[in-house]
Amino acid sequence: MAAREEHRNTPYNGYHAAPTPAEDAELTHVEKPSPGGEYLRRFWQPIALASEITDLPLKVRMFGEDLILFRTTNGDYGLLDKHCPHRGTSLEFGLPTQCGLRCCYHGWLFAPDGTILETPGDPPGSTLKDRLRHGAYPVRAYQGLVFGYFGPPQDIPEFPIYDSYQHPDNVMVPYSITYPCNWLQVQENVMDPAHTVFLHTRVTFAQFAADVWGELPKMDFVETPTGMIYVTSRRWGDKVWVRSNDILLPNLGQVGHVWEDGQEERHFTRVGITRWTTPIDNRTCKVIGWRHFHQEVNSRGLGKMEECGVEKVDFYGQTGFGLSYAERQRAPGDYDAIVSQRPIAIHALEHLTYCDKGVAMLRRLLRRNIRKVAAGTWAAAPPLRSDGLVPTYCHDTVLTIPPAEDDDTQVRAIGDAVTAIILGDDYHTAPDRAAQVRERLRAYQGSFLTSGR
Repeated sequence: MAAREEHRNTPYNGYHAAPTPAEDAELTHVEKPSPGGEYLRRFWQPIALASEITDLPLKVRMFGEDLILFRTTNGDYGLLDKHCPHRGTSLEFGLPTQCGLRCCYHGWLFAPDGTILETPGDPPGSTLKDRLRHGAYPVRAYQGLVFGYFGPPQDIPEFPIYDSYQHPDNVMVPYSITYPCNWLQVQENVMDPAHTVFLHTRVTFAQFAADVWGELPKMDFVETPTGMIYVTSRRWGDKVWVRSNDILLPNLGQVGHVWEDGQEERHFTRVGITRWTTPIDNRTCKVIGWRHFHQEVNSRGLGKMEECGVEKVDFYGQTGFGLSYAERQRAPGDYDAIVSQRPIAIHALEHLTYCDKGVAMLRRLLRRNIRKVAAGTWAAAPPLRSDGLVPTYCHDTVLTIPPAEDDDTQVRAIGDAVTAIILGDDYHTAPDRAAQVRERLRAYQGSFLTSGR
């Protein structure tokens, strides 16, 4: 060890590098009986797009378990262990019936809740089916996605409906992308605003809207009732653009309009993407959720609904498909930067900086809750409600405010003030929360004109 330390900062020191340490299993591992998996299992998780489930069963994998997702001929969804308990035949070759899924090999019939309805090869009067129960998980469909709950059945939580789903004229288009790497490094990208400056703008080309993304913003990271947000504040001409991405613990992320350019006034413009990073196993995950399409987040018509679906989405660099390897090397996107961190990123080899405060905070919040679950002290807090919906905090706000003499200080203060308005307690659960937030943002912008600040 002493020899390695001696050569740590010398030229060509690859020979002296220490062996690669182990991954941070507490945060990254999701397969049974991992503490992180136990925490994640206590939330509804999206499994597949509803369009993927036809009259044939669909093989899926979640938390390291091989499962079969199917729909009965009556339209009910089921999620069963892959292998029939009789002789192990895969139920991917099962036949959906009105009330369940029938194994092709000897005709055993399984209800969506795992009840064995028939064992037709048994003699009359056999009680075998009454003494067994096949592995199954609860399932529900919502807005083109199919969700499963993988935790203790006695603790099934309510299915949350977030305010970002209910924007007027909102069209939620499902999509999913498989990542051959651990779920956490994909989720952490949502809390890494600095990467947009470099990966998406300065290093290659402006992959999103404009060169404004290449301006390094003032950054802060703030806890919310459901998780955390980042707060980025930028000066662009006579405008100050404040943007927040939202993480709803443990693995739901919301991202603003990807083609926002900070040119026009906006007051609490809402979500462009709602997406979970779902754990398939320790080394594979799936980003699955919706792209939102409505006038507020697609005013210039740059979003393309038809380009969203299974293994595809309508903005650059999100998959390993569509471009050659050489093209991806010349202009890498999120997919390349994230997957290439290793199948499971090694936290012990990282050298975190100021830009990584959000990543460190996310890991800290996750570790806190994972340990509470392991200790038996964690309980899901009853979510807040605003007009019956759970409030969220992702937004873009662009205010017309002239530069000040000490404009760096002013821009940071504007970011703090906008965030305080969006998290405001006195109207947090009001039925018209969004309208009140927008009214206060306009009043705050107006104060700069009336006061001459």
